[in-house]
Amino acid sequence: MTTSSSIKSKTFRGFDPSRVPSPCYVVDEVAVENNLRILQRVQKESGAKVLLALKAFSMFSLAPLFDRYLDGVCASGLFEARLGYTEYAGQVHTFSAAYKEDELSEILSISDHVVFNSYSQWQQFQSLIQEAKHQRPELQFGLRINPQHSEGTTPLYDPCAPFSRLGITRNELSGHSLHGITGLHFHTLCEQEFEPLDRTLRVVEEQFGDLLHKMQWVNFGGGHHITRPGYDVDALIKRIVEFQNKYSVQVYLEPGEAVAICSGVLVSEVLDLTYNEIDLAILDTSATCHMPDTLEMPYRAEIFSAAEKDQKAHNYRIGGQTCLAGDVMGDYSFDKPLQIGQRLMFDDMAHYTMVKTTTFNGIGLPAIAIWNSDTDEITIVKEFGYDDFKNRLS
Repeated sequence: MTTSSSIKSKTFRGFDPSRVPSPCYVVDEVAVENNLRILQRVQKESGAKVLLALKAFSMFSLAPLFDRYLDGVCASGLFEARLGYTEYAGQVHTFSAAYKEDELSEILSISDHVVFNSYSQWQQFQSLIQEAKHQRPELQFGLRINPQHSEGTTPLYDPCAPFSRLGITRNELSGHSLHGITGLHFHTLCEQEFEPLDRTLRVVEEQFGDLLHKMQWVNFGGGHHITRPGYDVDALIKRIVEFQNKYSVQVYLEPGEAVAICSGVLVSEVLDLTYNEIDLAILDTSATCHMPDTLEMPYRAEIFSAAEKDQKAHNYRIGGQTCLAGDVMGDYSFDKPLQIGQRLMFDDMAHYTMVKTTTFNGIGLPAIAIWNSDTDEITIVKEFGYDDFKNRLS
């Protein structure tokens, strides 16, 4: 059953969704800052450096806030690297599953760390790498490793699933010179606690321990739910300190979801109420366009003041506007019948939402707003229209 305790973005319990356009992502900057304080504590007490994973949350209007707490950003390619370089004040670390030569040239000019997914690309682009290193001697290079140790339960989100294209296995790395490589990067987690990281580190040390002693830094990647209530922050800090002391390396963390968890909602409006053996509600938002992880993971997006089917008096299957038959958020129940024009709020919608939106079917993109739950001040950061749809096409 969905209860008030199931709602993660607790500062929004008294928020009036009629204050913003619909649909609209609303992010509470106070909640984001509370997350950043936890991450800053990890930095200060462990000596690790924490980077914002732009792939999860690239709301650069909050860049000044992030600059006060974190050491920089990590990017998944040229455009994110350019965003990090132009809008954020800290370091830019870039990793891509594969680089295009013309894009790599710019990436090398604006990144502090560049991590390669294969030894073959590291070799292929040596002329560019050496030229960039000559121009910027401080530039660091790393390789992504794959310890072949899965902690996730959803193959779609598991970088260590069988036949994964992400990272270099120990067998594939054996026999190659690591001259010029100063760091190793691994990413194995997804929305997970400390214990899976601890188990992964043991495997990494078993497989790559002889190489770790030769490195200057090791990047533990993302997927760490550090700011989620109940995460063992003390154990994480202790483990990082032990690891850094043992191998004389600088540890980096790249949380994405952890920076924005419990900090945002997606406001939506009921457009129509119909019936086909069950009551149906169609909203002006869409699972496939605006919250695709609910279909991919899949997971249930909770709605404020709603519960699971049959837990309250009135049941509805809630879906979006698109022609996709499966554009359905799920079955929910409410104390009172829904009304056309009523606003609903989907919980915990700041991370991996705005970055994944599409205009499939010509559905408009949700507006973006920043709310301060302390002062109650709200700012509409951006609204989207027809040109945003048109200009993505030709």
